[in-house]
Amino acid sequence: MYQRALLLCYLIIFCSSSLFAQQIVWKDTVGTQKAKDTTVRNFAHLYDISDGIKDIGRFIRHDTTTKVSKKRSGISILPNVNYNPSIGFQIGAKVVGGVYVGDPENTTMSTFATALNYTTRGIIVGYLMHDTYTPKNKWNLKGAVFVAKAVGLDYGMGIGNDIPTDIVQEETLNNPERKRYVNQYTVYSFNERIYKNLLPGMFVGAGVFIELKRNIYTLGDHEYTPLDVYSNLTNYNAHKYNNNGLMFNWQYMTRDNPNSAYKGIYTDIVLRMSQTWMGSAQNAYQLQTDFRKYWPLSSARPNHVLGFWHWGSYNIGGNLAYLDLPGTGKDAFARTGRGYTNGYFKGNSFFYSEVEYRFPILRNQFLSGVVFANVQTANDRLGTKLFQQWQPGGGAGLRVLFNKATRTNLCIDYAFGRFGQRGLFLGLNEAF
Repeated sequence: MYQRALLLCYLIIFCSSSLFAQQIVWKDTVGTQKAKDTTVRNFAHLYDISDGIKDIGRFIRHDTTTKVSKKRSGISILPNVNYNPSIGFQIGAKVVGGVYVGDPENTTMSTFATALNYTTRGIIVGYLMHDTYTPKNKWNLKGAVFVAKAVGLDYGMGIGNDIPTDIVQEETLNNPERKRYVNQYTVYSFNERIYKNLLPGMFVGAGVFIELKRNIYTLGDHEYTPLDVYSNLTNYNAHKYNNNGLMFNWQYMTRDNPNSAYKGIYTDIVLRMSQTWMGSAQNAYQLQTDFRKYWPLSSARPNHVLGFWHWGSYNIGGNLAYLDLPGTGKDAFARTGRGYTNGYFKGNSFFYSEVEYRFPILRNQFLSGVVFANVQTANDRLGTKLFQQWQPGGGAGLRVLFNKATRTNLCIDYAFGRFGQRGLFLGLNEAF
């Protein structure tokens, strides 16, 4: 299986890299990006997949001339490939674009992306998202529309500890033997947020989210399932429900690049409030925290970096539906918990931390490597408290520079955890 993943990875590299190029920008300070003509020299010593394709083409044509590339388009069409044990192999098409709606000297590039993907586990996903900055970064609008036929692996609630109980349903929900269930459902989601810039790097904002889940069921014949047990205990409809509400956000950012940061900080704190008056099945309140810090380790080799990531979601009132419980891989881009399948651990509250050492292999940054370790903890309904028990994970990986202008890497990681959990994780851009 892993050999096939690597073969597919190489195929995508050599077939699609020339399509992946976006408008060249270099982010020097928070909220400030300079145009191509002042920054192209910064990439002269770097080598990415597009350079490799061009060199192969010149070699085939016996072309020894040096040609000046035309200005790259701000819109790109590319294959969208991914792999991890939760979704299997993913293949699809993706359109990404970028445009400045203000002066590039004081306005961050506004971006959008849309994609349609299919995975070998039968998951079908389509989405449209945008991240828009008004002139001088006075306002920032973020939003997305998401539709999917989803298939999710389920290992119950909690952190995997064995707590004696005489209640069969509670033991099923806690699932100490880590029995695997498979949930299938359809989801329709919309969210939109608006941020106001108050100080350099600092934004405050508010937004709305609408999430409709339908056709929910667990595959196979089971007397009890974690989904049914939890839904009965919390008075949720196990087969369909709405989760609609409001968000209030505080964000602070000094990192130099969102795809692969060399330095700086990113912090995002969100209060999510599910509201029955907006059509939500129940009222619920969840505080989400996202903190990332990057330490440069070498002035000569900028991609020599130590990174730290914390992601957490804490219940401060009410009950979320079972499929919305925070847990492994439940962050926005499903990157937490490498070494475990998505949703392997979950609870009403969840805490995750990871440290990653990133080091260069080749001077031109075409190849680099990472070593990472993570821990996670969750509470359960049998008395285990948050921070009481931890589960570790870790691994190592290679990075192939996919686009030197945007610092986009092709990431190939092998990670492992407890309970026999392990696998290959393939994707674009760093986990954090």
